[in-house]
Amino acid sequence: MNDNCTTADCIISGGGPAGIVAGLLLARGGVKVVVLEKHYDFFRDFRGDTIHPSTLRLLDELGLYNEFARIAHRRVTNISLTGDDGQDYILGDLSRLHTAHPFMTIAPQWDFLNLLAKAGEDEPGFDLRMGVEMTSLIWDDDRVVGVRAQTAGGEIELRAPLVVAADGRWSRARDEARLSMRELRSTIDLWWFRVDTQAQLTDSIAPRARGGEEGGNVFVAIPREGHVQMARLIPKGEDALFREQGIESLRKAVAATFPALTDDVEALEMDDVKLLDVRRNEARRWFIDGLLCIGDSAHAMSPLGGVGVNLAVQDGVATARLLAEALRSGYVPTRALRRVQRRRMLTTKAVELLQGGIHRMIEPVVHNGGVLRPPAPIRWLLTTFPALTVVPARILGMGVTAEHAPDFARRQTDQV
Repeated sequence: MNDNCTTADCIISGGGPAGIVAGLLLARGGVKVVVLEKHYDFFRDFRGDTIHPSTLRLLDELGLYNEFARIAHRRVTNISLTGDDGQDYILGDLSRLHTAHPFMTIAPQWDFLNLLAKAGEDEPGFDLRMGVEMTSLIWDDDRVVGVRAQTAGGEIELRAPLVVAADGRWSRARDEARLSMRELRSTIDLWWFRVDTQAQLTDSIAPRARGGEEGGNVFVAIPREGHVQMARLIPKGEDALFREQGIESLRKAVAATFPALTDDVEALEMDDVKLLDVRRNEARRWFIDGLLCIGDSAHAMSPLGGVGVNLAVQDGVATARLLAEALRSGYVPTRALRRVQRRRMLTTKAVELLQGGIHRMIEPVVHNGGVLRPPAPIRWLLTTFPALTVVPARILGMGVTAEHAPDFARRQTDQV
């Protein structure tokens, strides 16, 4: 072992919601954990901003909710679609949930991650290394025993009984381990841009469509301080075609969908528009000896419904709760990793099913235009029996299996 080698109980590749939550909880459980984040800060425009009720409950359990509440955020109580007929179709009513925080918030993810990272500073076993990128796994025969990583000062090695891959949908660790993926249907991509404005839009992340025969006019608007972060859903693979239509076409589409932004969109330029290749997939197996994938590296979701952060956080909680004892002992049997996947599979499948239904409603409008609304039987069911809206709210907002912070990670919430 060379002088540039660090040993720990657990190495986590990726400092997103899954990695930071798992690292913080494990450190509170007496595990020496190193979290590697390739960027030097958490500030990036394309990050999920939705914090669901189960994550708000977790912050309560960790003693961090009041501090989170000081972050500028907006509350959303409905998961809905807004059609060009002007009607809101409520698919999930979060206010019906029996929980202390029956809503989700829209808050900058970088503030959420900074909050968790700051909490980790109080834990002796929590070692967050920014600007350090995993480059490859270290193997001992067929078992992963660590990682190589690139720092500003050169390459280092880190070894541990377990490597947790929380490095996103393009996971390098997962690919090197050759964990096969099951691709799920998605026929849309997404344009991501911001519109600087002081206009007050409805506090909603609901997709909204404008009238017309043409497709590509479904938007999601996320109000932030001083600007609106926007997503335009376009047919998959047609980025170049839509760019050929020019910036004026985009400006008109935004203004027609959100009249309050009519004057503000004049400052929008095509160079401001970034493409997200929307993928939905799932690793058939999330683990091999010495390696566990969680979050987007195990199951990438599309941005619709803002479900990715919630699933990633729940994965991190389950990982800490089920593996802390084994990690403290210095050996993690493969059957323990299998338990994590089994625990998380039911919620993952249920969310995939619901998100697939949302895609089937939205994709025809994205491709062909028309009115964005649920199929007639669904509309009848949800309007005749509105109490049923609690079912998708429960699945998307809380999960099928409740993931609570283990006792060793809980702290009393500080008073405001």
